[in-house]
Amino acid sequence: MKNKLVSFLCLAVTFCLLSALLAGCGYTTRSMLSGKFSTIYVTPFLNKVDVTQEGYSANKYRIYRPMLETDITKKVINRYLFDGNLKPAKEAQADLVLKGELMEYRKDPLTYDSNGENVTEYRINIYVNLSLWDQKENKLVWQENNFNGNYSYFTNFASGNVIAVSEDTAVTNAVDDLARRIVERTVEQW
Repeated sequence: MKNKLVSFLCLAVTFCLLSALLAGCGYTTRSMLSGKFSTIYVTPFLNKVDVTQEGYSANKYRIYRPMLETDITKKVINRYLFDGNLKPAKEAQADLVLKGELMEYRKDPLTYDSNGENVTEYRINIYVNLSLWDQKENKLVWQENNFNGNYSYFTNFASGNVIAVSEDTAVTNAVDDLARRIVERTVEQW
């Protein structure tokens, strides 16, 4: 009898704690967008990287990467499909329109080897300007400049138990990070 009472009390306490935890956390998997928005059109990102700038020490890590804006557009659309809160649609049928411009692609060194000669870790940074428009009311919902996605990676010169990745893989991961952040910014309204 005593064992049954102890088991019942443990079960009751566990149930109460789980209920309090779930009720108080405020987490939701649904979108913070208004119910009137269910579709989105992503305009092809424009490449606004200024390749005519003179080189100087502050911008020596700016690099031009062909077709990066196309990769960003595809990843953002795929991320909306994966997220499921907004369905990508043709422009005429969309509730929202996302416009984007690729402003900068950077490959910044983070760490060097012990001799200070070779870079062992880089960070890829991709900066875009974004604006989200309510298509039906032709009204700006929000705008973000210098919105960033990034990824840090080790090169073949890295030592120890680190895994080196190629620059192409790092760029893909940075674009994935950027797309994830864009979709989160859109549906979670942070």
